[in-house]
Amino acid sequence: MNVYLHSLGCRLNQSEIDTLAQEFAAMDYVVVGDPAQADVCVLNTCAVTARAERKSLGRVRALHQVNPAARIAIVGCYATLKPKECAALPGVAWVVPNAEKEQTTKIVTLPSLRSPAPPPPCSLAPPLSRTRAFVKVQDGCDNHCTYCIVRLLRGPSRSRPVSDVVAQVQALVEAGYQEAVLTGANLGSYGRDLGLADGLRMLVETLLARTDLPRLRLSSLEPWDLDQNFFALWENPRLCRQLHLPLQSGCDETLRRMGRRITRQAFDRLVKDARAAIPDLAVTTDIIVGFPGEDEAAFRASYNFAAETEFARLHVFPYSRRPGTSAARMTDQVARRVRDARADAMRELSAEQALRFRRRFVGREMAVLWEHRRADGLWPGLTDNYLRVVTQAEGNLHNRLTNTRLLALQNGHLMGEVIE
Repeated sequence: MNVYLHSLGCRLNQSEIDTLAQEFAAMDYVVVGDPAQADVCVLNTCAVTARAERKSLGRVRALHQVNPAARIAIVGCYATLKPKECAALPGVAWVVPNAEKEQTTKIVTLPSLRSPAPPPPCSLAPPLSRTRAFVKVQDGCDNHCTYCIVRLLRGPSRSRPVSDVVAQVQALVEAGYQEAVLTGANLGSYGRDLGLADGLRMLVETLLARTDLPRLRLSSLEPWDLDQNFFALWENPRLCRQLHLPLQSGCDETLRRMGRRITRQAFDRLVKDARAAIPDLAVTTDIIVGFPGEDEAAFRASYNFAAETEFARLHVFPYSRRPGTSAARMTDQVARRVRDARADAMRELSAEQALRFRRRFVGREMAVLWEHRRADGLWPGLTDNYLRVVTQAEGNLHNRLTNTRLLALQNGHLMGEVIE
């Protein structure tokens, strides 16, 4: 029988849905890419913002509309936040909160969908549209950011054993993957619950030493979890030159109200140390605008700091009031129209900075990991510092790493020429 799996939100959610796909395949389900062909649809949901909630709700309704006969499992953060609302949706047969997510394949089972035959070996081969694997190494969070609901939905920080992660990554290498992305709800805290000092650094060093993975990438890292010594890891060229360091605001007073354990000065020093140690590093960040109490002066301070730091990209979010968080009870909530206007201004800044960052690399030669041929015949791919490149090629470039000359900027992307 057929199962369709889909993930919304963060890379951590994607890594979880990838694991579920492998587990279902090992149980002799057929994982399909079209919900209309599915007997069961599993949706890993997000609830980090009100917009994410709406997207999760809309996706459930869309799945039921496409395939009214399919039974739907709502999994993850939205299922944890609003289980009764999820259970009442048409087509929903299972609601699986985060605390039970690892048992999803045991919960979402029907006798008629199970094959009596022995399960075949699980395949880790990369799907046709994928060249990177997302590897969940940690879950939960012990921080107390006043706006964030993740800690409430995912619980305290907990880490996977190093040996388990190493085994998974080496299995991915043997299956043909060229890149793995380490993910977690609070990746920088990896290993603390295991009693490991400097756990993430040790994990990265171990993966680079004990696996043949061509590329290792790190997902989001809280800036206070890093120090200058951490950047020595990039002496190994297999570690991708990208750091996503969530700032959230460039105003110290706003950062204090957010419960962020960082100041503008400390963040600035960290970014300068990283750039000094890692040439051509892409530094990206998250920015929240319209946080309670953010007046025009505070927004301007945040905007100016982001402009001075010159990020490779900003992920901009208008503040979203989340139930159960401290910020939801704060006075001086900012009007939605003001939040939206500030988000528009910050996104314009992001577009300008991203363009300047890409321009720096025109004329350079860089390694590109190619993905899949698009409908227009072009191949898209990524450099290790997360530059999007497209090229024309007659042969099959899927899942190949090639040296590529970056010729020009066109339609926001870098045009490349493969160098054989």
